[in-house]
Amino acid sequence: MSGKIPKSELRYVESVSPGHGFAPARASGAGGSIRLSLDGLWKFRYGQGLGDLTAGFEAVDYDDGHFDDITVPSSWQLAGLPGPPRYGSPAYTNVAYPFPVDPPHVPDANPTGEYRRHFTLPPEWGFSGSSIVRFDGVDSCFALFVNGAAVGHSQGSRLVREFDITHLVRAGDNVIAVRVHQWSAGSYLEDQDMWWLSGIFRSVTVINEPPGGIRDFFVCADYDAGRGEGILRVDAEGPAVVSVPELGLAAAATGTAHRVDAEPWSDEHPRLYSAVLSSPAGDIGFRVGFRRIEVRDGQIRLNGRPVQFRGVNRHEWHPETGRSLDETTMRADVVLMKQHNINAVRTSHYPPDPRFLDLCDELGLLVIDECDLETHGFALVNWRNNPSDDPRWRPAYLDRIQRTVERDKNHPSVIMWSLGNESGTGRNLEQMAEWVRGRDPGRPIHYEGEPDAHYADVYSRMYTGYEDLDAIGRHQEPITADSEHDEHRRHLPMILCEYGHAMGNGPGGLSEYQALFDRHPRLHGGFIWEWIDHGILQSNPAGMRYFAYGGDFGEPLHDGNFVIDGLVFPDRAPSPGLLEVKAVFAPVAIVIDPVTRTISVQNRHHTVGTEAYRFRWRVEDGGVLVAEGALNLPVVPAAGVSRVSFPPELINTIKPGPRNERWLTLTASLTADTSWAAAGHEIAFAQAQLGQPAAAQQPDSPAAGTATAAGAAMAAGARMAVGAALVKAGERPDEVAVGCAVLAAETGELRRLGGLAVHSASLDFWRAPTDNDVLTRGGPLARAWRQAGLDRLQQRIIAVERGDDELRTRLRIAPAGADFGFLAALTWTADPGQAGDCLLAIHVAPDGTWPCPLPKIGLRLVLDAGLEEVSWFGRGPGEAYRDTHRATRVGRFSAPIGLLATPYVRPQENGNRMHARHLSLSGGAGQSLDVTGYPHFDFTVRRWSPELLTAARHTSDLLPDGRSYIHLDVAHQGIGSGSCGPRVLPGHTLMAHAVACTLRFSA
Repeated sequence: MSGKIPKSELRYVESVSPGHGFAPARASGAGGSIRLSLDGLWKFRYGQGLGDLTAGFEAVDYDDGHFDDITVPSSWQLAGLPGPPRYGSPAYTNVAYPFPVDPPHVPDANPTGEYRRHFTLPPEWGFSGSSIVRFDGVDSCFALFVNGAAVGHSQGSRLVREFDITHLVRAGDNVIAVRVHQWSAGSYLEDQDMWWLSGIFRSVTVINEPPGGIRDFFVCADYDAGRGEGILRVDAEGPAVVSVPELGLAAAATGTAHRVDAEPWSDEHPRLYSAVLSSPAGDIGFRVGFRRIEVRDGQIRLNGRPVQFRGVNRHEWHPETGRSLDETTMRADVVLMKQHNINAVRTSHYPPDPRFLDLCDELGLLVIDECDLETHGFALVNWRNNPSDDPRWRPAYLDRIQRTVERDKNHPSVIMWSLGNESGTGRNLEQMAEWVRGRDPGRPIHYEGEPDAHYADVYSRMYTGYEDLDAIGRHQEPITADSEHDEHRRHLPMILCEYGHAMGNGPGGLSEYQALFDRHPRLHGGFIWEWIDHGILQSNPAGMRYFAYGGDFGEPLHDGNFVIDGLVFPDRAPSPGLLEVKAVFAPVAIVIDPVTRTISVQNRHHTVGTEAYRFRWRVEDGGVLVAEGALNLPVVPAAGVSRVSFPPELINTIKPGPRNERWLTLTASLTADTSWAAAGHEIAFAQAQLGQPAAAQQPDSPAAGTATAAGAAMAAGARMAVGAALVKAGERPDEVAVGCAVLAAETGELRRLGGLAVHSASLDFWRAPTDNDVLTRGGPLARAWRQAGLDRLQQRIIAVERGDDELRTRLRIAPAGADFGFLAALTWTADPGQAGDCLLAIHVAPDGTWPCPLPKIGLRLVLDAGLEEVSWFGRGPGEAYRDTHRATRVGRFSAPIGLLATPYVRPQENGNRMHARHLSLSGGAGQSLDVTGYPHFDFTVRRWSPELLTAARHTSDLLPDGRSYIHLDVAHQGIGSGSCGPRVLPGHTLMAHAVACTLRFSA
C-alpha cells in the first residue's frame, strides 16, 4: 500500500552528499569470477512524488502482485513508446533546469519508481567471501534495500556504485528493492543537454569475491618510444603476480616496473596483449595496451608523435531504449566511426557504458573520458549558487571524478580525463584536478569551462570562429583574465572540444576548420557535436512513425529539436554530414596536378604508413569509363608525403581529345579486411579534370551528359536566330510554342514541356529554413529572410516581348512593403539543330539594396507526379551545398525520386545535388524531361512543396500531393553551423547579385 514515508528517511534526496553505505570505487574489470546478472523483468510501481510511496515495499514478504513489470535496464519514461508513455513523460532541455533553481531542493512532485526483484544465488556461490551488488547506472538518486534491510543510497547517475551486501544475502531466495527518484540534489550536477530520463538504465550485477582476492588493480602500461619498449607496472590491492604470456612475462611482481619488447597501442594500431593477475584467491584476466600520452613542447603526443583529434562527441542514445544500449549497438557505433575516419571520442558528458571503452581499446579510438558533471543551468542566473565553488558540494565533486577515474583507469583508449562540461569555475573543480594528478599523473586533464585553463593541461574551446582559432594557432589569442595564467595557457596545446554543430542539414565549413588544424601545430583538431540525433520513436494517429523531440511530450519548458544534432539519424543511418566528415577527416590527402601530371599523397596518420591501402585511378568521359588501373605508390610513412608521376597507362588516356568532360578519380581503399571494414572499403578520394570539349563544340545530344561553356551556348543561341521563325503559334490561340515549350502568349507563363503539363514555373528565392538558418547565432537568418519578405514575394510583368526567334518575359519580383526586389528576364529560344529542344536564358539582378543574404536563386517547376527516376551528370551521389560538398564527386548517377530527399528529423531544406551538367527525369508512362545546363546548375526533386517542407515539424507531415517539385538553381546560400557556432563564411554567403544561366529542355 502507498503511504507516507517519514521525511527523515528521505533526506538523502536533497542531500549534497554523494551517498552513504557504498563501497570504494574501483576498476570495472575488478571483482570476483562468479557474477549473477539481475537484468531482466523487475516488479515496478510508479509514484507521483514523495507523498506517493509504498511503505514497507522492501520487505521480503511484501505482496507486489499489483506492481507492474518493467525491464531493467531501461528508463521508465520510455515504457509504452511508441505510443502514450506509461510513467511520466520524457522531457528535453538544453540549459535550463526543468525545476526551480533552488539548490539543493527539488520539487515535491518528484516522480519515484519502486523496483523489486527476487533472486537466488547459484550453488557455487562462496559465502565465505564477499557479496557485492553493482549498479552501472541509476538516474538520478536511489536507495537500496536487500532482504528488507536498508543498505545505503547514492547519487551520480552515470557512474558505477557498489554496495557490500555480504551480511544480508543468503542461500535460497533473496529480495532486492530499489527506490529511484527522478529529482535529487544530484540533478543540479547533471544538466547535460539531453532528455531527462529516470530509472535503472544500466545493468545490475551481484558479484562474489572470495576471501583474499584482489579487490582492485591499476594497470600502468607506459611506452618508451626512444627504446621501443613497453613498461608495465600493475598495482594491486593484495598479494598477486602478473603474467603476459605473449611477452614472456610470467608471475612477475606487482608494484614493480617491467620493461618488455612490446608493440605500442594506438588508435591506428590498437595492439592489445592478454594478461592475467593471479592471487591466492584466483585469477583476473585483462588486456594491456602500451602507450604514452603526454603534453610535451606545447603539443599532445601519443608515443612521442603529435596527434590530431578527428573526433566526435558521443551521447549514449537509442530511439527506443534511450540511454540503455546493448553491446551490438555500441559496436555498431565504433565500427561506423572507424569507417568514417573518426579517430577520437569525447564521452559527452559522462562516462559511457564500460563495454564501449572495451570496444575502443579493441578497435582503436582515442577517448576523452568525461566526468558525470554539468551545471550549465546556473549560467541563466549568472552562476549564482553554482555548486562548483561551494565547499558543501566538494565531496560530491570529488566522488564523481574518483568514480570516473577508478572505473576506467585500465583502458588504454582513455588518453585524457575531462572534469566535466559547462560547470563554470570554482575551487571544487580545482580540487578534482589535484586529485586526478595525484592518482593518475600519466594522463592529461581537460576542462573547457575554465577560460584561463590554469588547472588543465590543454587549452580547450568550443564553437570558436575561424579568425579566433587562427589567432590561437599563432599563439596570439587575447590575454587571460588573470594575467598570471597567461604564460601557462599560451604554451598549452589547443583543441576544440565541440565544433561543427551537426544539427539538421550540416555542418558546413568543416574543411576550413581542418585547414586551420593542419596549418598550426598548436591546434590538435577537435570533436564534432555530436554523434547521434536523440530522437524518440513515435507514431502518429495514422500509424506513420517519426522521431520525437523536445515539446512533443507536452513539456512546459523545452528546447525543441536542439537535441537533434547528430551525424547519424536516431536509427543510426548516416546523414550527409557524416559523409562530409569522412571526406574532411580522410587520413590520406591526395592532390592531383594535371599540368605536371603528378600525384601527391600526404599520410596524415601519426603512427602507421600507407601499407594498408591500395591506390587506384579511374578516368571517365562524361561519367563513362575510359580506363582504370592500379597506382604503384611507395609506402608513405606517418606524417610523410610522396609524389609520383602519372603512370603511362594513365597518360595514354589524356592524349585523345575528349568528346565530353574527362575526369580522373584516385581512390585509397583497404587492401585487406580489418575488424571494422572489409577489403576495398574506400578511405579517401580525389578528382581532377583532365580535359573538356572545345569551347565551340556543342554536345551531340543532351543525353551525352556534357555541357559547354556559357559563352559557347550564347553563341549557339545567336546562330539560332538565323533562318525561319522559331516562335510559333500554339494549338490554342492564347499560346505560343518555342521548341518543346508551350507558353501563354500574353504572360510568357510556361504551360507545357512536350507532353508534360506544367502547373507552375516561377523564379524561386526561398528554401525551407535549415536549423542553422533558424537558430543562427548573431541573429537568425530565417527571421531576416521573413522580415525581408522572401517568403511572400509578388511578381509584376514588365513586358512580354515576342520575336521570330525568341520570347522574352521581363519581370520585377519584390516583397510587399519594400522598395527592393529583383529584375529578371526569362528568354525562350528554340534550337533548329535539335528538333523539339528549347533554351531558357535566365538573368536575375537585384533592384535596390537587399538587407540580408538570399536563400537561393533558381527556377521552380511543378509537374505531375508521373516522373519517377532521376539520372544526372554532375556532383553526386549525395546531397551537397557550397560548403558541404567534399564527400561528392563528379560523375554519372541515378536514383528514384523518393531517395533523393534526406529525411531530417525536423524537415528542412535538403536533397540538393550540385553542379549538374545534365539531368534526366523519366516516368513509367514514357514521360521524360531532360535538362542541360550551361555551364551547370543545382537541382532538387521532391514530392512536396517548399511551403509544406517549411511548415512541417516531422517527417510524417510530408505527404505527397500528386505533384513533382523540380528546383533548378543557379546559386545557394551555404549551410554553416550557425545553430551553435560561426555564421556562414563570406565565401559561402549568397548576397544579392546579378546571375545568369542557360538551360536546355528536351521533352
